[in-house]
Amino acid sequence: MVSWNLVYVKQAQKDAKKLASSSLQNKAQALLDLIQANPFQNPPPYEKLVGDLEGAYSRRINIQHRLVYEVIEAENTVKILRMWTHYE
Repeated sequence: MVSWNLVYVKQAQKDAKKLASSSLQNKAQALLDLIQANPFQNPPPYEKLVGDLEGAYSRRINIQHRLVYEVIEAENTVKILRMWTHYE
């Protein structure tokens, strides 16, 4: 089984610091591990985003927060865009 490379944009790195100081770090880490193994695994369900974030996917960390990522299949890479709040 191929593992995907996770790449964090600057905003996601900031979000990770907020997650670390909240109780959601374990939940987010579980999602990251899942995405690294297979970004299209269902369940847990994911949404395909439209508009500014077209081509990106979103998974729920909790009711308020989302993990938003983009899959670059040619490079076997998952780009983590956001890990906090609803899309802004």
